Amino acid sequence: MKPAIRKIVTYIENTLIEGGKEAPKPLRLISVAAVLTNPWAGRGFTDDLSPEIRVIAPVLGELLTREIIAVAGSGEAIEGYGKAAVCGTAGEIEHASALIHTLHFGNHYRRAVGAKTYLA
Repeated sequence: MKPAIRKIVTYIENTLIEGGKEAPKPLRLISVAAVLTNPWAGRGFTDDLSPEIRVIAPVLGELLTREIIAVAGSGEAIEGYGKAAVCGTAGEIEHASALIHTLHFGNHYRRAVGAKTYLA
């Protein structure tokens, strides 16, 4: 099963002035997101999400990491990290969360930025 990735969205925000004060160095926030078809949508309760997670999460992790590194220039340029997931009404929030809260997803990013610890 190949993940059905519908689109990739990249957002870049450069803050030059904050609270009326000029920033000594512009703060750059980068966000990369993927929109994909939920493989569990409409299936009702699913006992085990892991078969799909093992296939989809590594693809998402590699794709989003590649995109964010391309914008940032290198892993060393990244100072902070966050992640989020949302799900449509035909699925459960656990479906979205399961794809990003696994080492199958996160290890791609960890390697790219040289992280030595688990990234929650």
